[in-house]
Amino acid sequence: MSLKIKWLIASMILLNFQFSKAQQTKSIEELKLDAADSTAFKSVIARLSFSDKVTQGIQQLVLPKPIEGYELFLYGSSRKTVIDLKGKIYQPLVDCEVQLVLKLRNIQNNKAYEFQQGIKVEGQFRKQSGVNKQPFVIPSLQEWNGGNGHFKLLPNSRIIISADAEKLLMPAAKIFLKELKQLTGYPSLSIANGKAKAGDIVLAIDATQKNLGNEGYAMAIDQAIHIKAPYYKGTFWATRTVLQLLEQDPTHHQIVKGKARDYPKYEVRGLVLDVGRKFFTLDFLKHYVKMMAYYKMGDFHIHLNDNGFKQFFEGDWNKTYSAFRLESTTYPQLTAKDGHYTKAEFKELQLTGQLYGIRIIPEIDVPAHSLAFTKAFPEIGSKAYGMDHLDINNPKTYEIIDNVFKEYIVGKDPVFVDPEVHIGTDEYSKKEAESFRAFTDHYIRFVQSFGKKVRLWGALTHAQGNTPVSADGVTMNAWYNGYAEPKEMVRLGYDQISTPDGSLYIVPAAGYYYDFLNVKRLYQNWEPNQIGNVSFLMGHPKIRGGMFAVWNDHVGNGITMKDVHQRVFPAMQVLAEKMWAGKTAQSDWNNFAKNSINIGEGPGLNMRAIVPSATADSLVLKKDLLDKSAKSIQLPLKEIGYPYSVAFTLQPAMGSNADVTLFQSENARVFLLKSDGLRLGFSRENYTDLFDFVFEQDKAYKVVITGNEKGTWLYVDGKLVQKMEGKKLSFVNTKDTMNRIQTLVFPLSELGDAKNGVYGLVSELKVYNKRLNEQLITDLSATH
Repeated sequence: MSLKIKWLIASMILLNFQFSKAQQTKSIEELKLDAADSTAFKSVIARLSFSDKVTQGIQQLVLPKPIEGYELFLYGSSRKTVIDLKGKIYQPLVDCEVQLVLKLRNIQNNKAYEFQQGIKVEGQFRKQSGVNKQPFVIPSLQEWNGGNGHFKLLPNSRIIISADAEKLLMPAAKIFLKELKQLTGYPSLSIANGKAKAGDIVLAIDATQKNLGNEGYAMAIDQAIHIKAPYYKGTFWATRTVLQLLEQDPTHHQIVKGKARDYPKYEVRGLVLDVGRKFFTLDFLKHYVKMMAYYKMGDFHIHLNDNGFKQFFEGDWNKTYSAFRLESTTYPQLTAKDGHYTKAEFKELQLTGQLYGIRIIPEIDVPAHSLAFTKAFPEIGSKAYGMDHLDINNPKTYEIIDNVFKEYIVGKDPVFVDPEVHIGTDEYSKKEAESFRAFTDHYIRFVQSFGKKVRLWGALTHAQGNTPVSADGVTMNAWYNGYAEPKEMVRLGYDQISTPDGSLYIVPAAGYYYDFLNVKRLYQNWEPNQIGNVSFLMGHPKIRGGMFAVWNDHVGNGITMKDVHQRVFPAMQVLAEKMWAGKTAQSDWNNFAKNSINIGEGPGLNMRAIVPSATADSLVLKKDLLDKSAKSIQLPLKEIGYPYSVAFTLQPAMGSNADVTLFQSENARVFLLKSDGLRLGFSRENYTDLFDFVFEQDKAYKVVITGNEKGTWLYVDGKLVQKMEGKKLSFVNTKDTMNRIQTLVFPLSELGDAKNGVYGLVSELKVYNKRLNEQLITDLSATH
């Protein structure tokens, strides 16, 4: 039976909501419903009468009264900025639909039934023809009313901070100013006070618009741009929108006029990065803070410890790779020697993140994935389940892990800055379910005792038992429904972050999960209310948002930081859209795919090393390299990313040094090495690869190196001589193999080096931002 919807008209007396004690209680464990319960609830709902539209002038939502013995209340809203959880209505700019989650409770037995109801809320403005259409940004603007003409940023434009918000907003203004200068090339832009003039951008705090929430903002684009938000983060997000709009303008100087109100559909929108099995430099993490901010992805979850798989290390835990990436003064032996962050560095990263609107969520993963701890303290390793498991029945384990957490969360100025800390807790042997549950509960309460909130991985369906585990103030990354059934976890009181492994896990080159996410499918079909095959009602308050994740399971597989980034970036664009805006009437994959190309990583950021070409043949650099006086030659490009082709003439001279650098950047090096003859090779991060082709001295060769995210190919004199792609590593005593990636973001900062020189070795350099086909390479080699 379909539900007839009717909302009470404005002339009705507005009543305050009557919220039951059960609604106000946190972490209530709702009783499971059987078929008879569901039938009874549906029967009561069928008698309720609503209307489907809120017209202008109605400021409070009034719910109908159910039959005696039941209570009805508003439980969730997909746009709390329009209809909040107290039922207050805030008129949007334009008509919009809000999905409400209503809860009907049986007062006698405390059982409850949730159901969805959509309601249209009339906006302040009607749609008009002949006005500016909603401009494209990632993520999309939630509300837009178009104007006529364009705002123009001038060479002497100013960022004006309202006088009452100068101290609060100055950090945002300084960041914004630097990025505007980078993007526009206007060196005279400035920060000022006073009345706005044409071309200025005004930043202000407006406490009267608190319904916009911590991240929402209002923006009026006219002769000047006026940005108002109730809090810092919303103001900062608005500057990201301005930058994206300017980036898409060919001159980077103008934006269409109009009014916008913008706010996220989901609070948590982020990325999990496994730095435990692959070290990422502090510069990389800082780059990601800025790039994630550019897409309003507010949570950066850093997985600080983990280990490789034993079968790839001769089946020996002592040889298996593991790392804990933080400096520890309590246990110095715990800190990874091959890459870690000092406490000061990690804290500075978090504080920088706050200025950019980013929460750094640090994770210390226990009691599985814990080989780094057991290598430092073998006595706390599990004899039964392997040394990557802590012995959770050993009091010494608790002593050591307590001290580890305390080092980073204790005191008024702790190393872990954000209010939330992730404690791991997944994939432990289910034979120890009761001990695992006790361990999990201990660390929830332990971390909370220092004033922190707790996040953890879902595991309590896998580890079923009788030992209680606290849910109060606890958020669960719901990653695999077999480990934690999402609806059961919600019933137990846990907030959820949708992190489904089958959709959102990137495991580079592993051959399982995704190497690159299926971004088209995610754009068209996914939102954070979906966790695996379970969907929650839109606007459900226990679904905080979503995250995607990068897991570097296969240690030493050739994947570089740039290769990880190549996988993350397209997912970042799509998932930023899905987590902020969800699916809207404007959602169109083809339009998104076409326009997203025009938005990069943010001003001054280009880790993908994209080099645009102004010519039809994709040529981006041509240089003869005939400077006899120079031992090394500075090139105008830093590097070029996938896909590319680099063509040059190579003539190894008699008496060549054993190792001559041909091309280099801060990230990579291409060299000529004496190794069973003269051979080309390249190195990046801790990986080195040599081509098999042997060059003769004093003979000129036409060389083309092409590369993409799958591999690197070498052509000599127009013929393919080696394809570095698809290499497999095998290991003793296991049938398992590992893909060995041989990719290269080609270095182009400098030709040669000051020590050995390169004159005469390399000449006639041409660089293209595409992979040339076989015929073009043949033709190029014939005429090059």
